[in-house]
This record gives sequence, C-alpha cells and structure tokens, in this order.
Amino acid sequence: MTRKLKQLPAFASEAEERQFWEKHPSTDYLDWSQAELARFPNLKPSTTSISIRLPLSLLEKIKMEANKRDVPYQSLIKIWLAEMTKKAA
Repeated sequence: MTRKLKQLPAFASEAEERQFWEKHPSTDYLDWSQAELARFPNLKPSTTSISIRLPLSLLEKIKMEANKRDVPYQSLIKIWLAEMTKKAA
C-alpha cells in the first residue's frame, strides 16, 4: 500500500524553509525508503578567519614542530585543536 505524499511547497528563502521543517515531519513529504546514500567528496567545510596573539617564542616552537612534520604551521595548529576538542568531548 503506497501512501499519498503531500506536495512540497516552494520556499522564498532558506529561513522560510527552516521554519517549515521545524513544524512539519519530513515523512509527510518524502518517502525515505526510496532514499539513496549520497557522497560529496569535494565538499569543504565552511571556515572563518580568526586572529590570535601568541608569544613569539611559542609561535617559533610551533613553526619548528610544523617544519619537522612538513606541514604548514597553521595546519598543525588546526590538527592540534581538533585533537584536543575530540579528547574533551
């Protein structure tokens, strides 16, 4: 027995769509049994620039560590931050 799905409305903005999905179950509009796994290998997470003041001696130590690992020092800082937040979670 197939269930009749409701027609999905057109949205004027992302905010309007967000409000709609907060109040309506997706199962009224989509047949999730027909869903297929999708992969987005080239999708990059959004990033934002920040400024941080570090003592020069600390920055030099970070750069030396990065040089040993053959990675840019900013990348090494990101790796360390990700590792530390993973441990804290």
